[in-house]
Amino acid sequence: MKTNRGFFLSGALLTVAVVGQVVLSFLLYNDAGNTTVRNIGWVILWISAVFGVFPIPTMRKWGEVPKGKSYMQTTALVDRGVYAIVRHPQYLAGILLGIGMPLVAQHWAVGALAPIVVLVSYSGTFQEEKSCLDKFGAQYEAYRQRVPRVNFITGSARYIAAKLSA
Repeated sequence: MKTNRGFFLSGALLTVAVVGQVVLSFLLYNDAGNTTVRNIGWVILWISAVFGVFPIPTMRKWGEVPKGKSYMQTTALVDRGVYAIVRHPQYLAGILLGIGMPLVAQHWAVGALAPIVVLVSYSGTFQEEKSCLDKFGAQYEAYRQRVPRVNFITGSARYIAAKLSA
């Protein structure tokens, strides 16, 4: 029960912070902000979208999801697609969202919520790691050695190097 309460509270906090960032970005958008910073923010948000959306078809395709179940209810470890780059792409998407929104809006209030979004998103990876280790055991441990948790730069470099050497 304690785990469920913590999961609920962190989910509620993350939801409030993300929705807050989005709403405040619309209300407090700084037209006079730095264009280069804003463009970097947009690039980060597009990368966030990739890591947020692509896990869904990837899990459905290779996760051996039982018919009628959520893509999150995989029965096979998936280490292809975005999962060959990072172990927790949707948590990474949350982290990148938290970073990208303040860069686009360029207002301190949007930036003030960023640490909450980033930290709560990242902290979720620890419970997910435990769950995956319990579910997949040694296979997941080997995967952990190959693929970074959320560092998509290292993960991309490793992925490209592996493809080039194959």
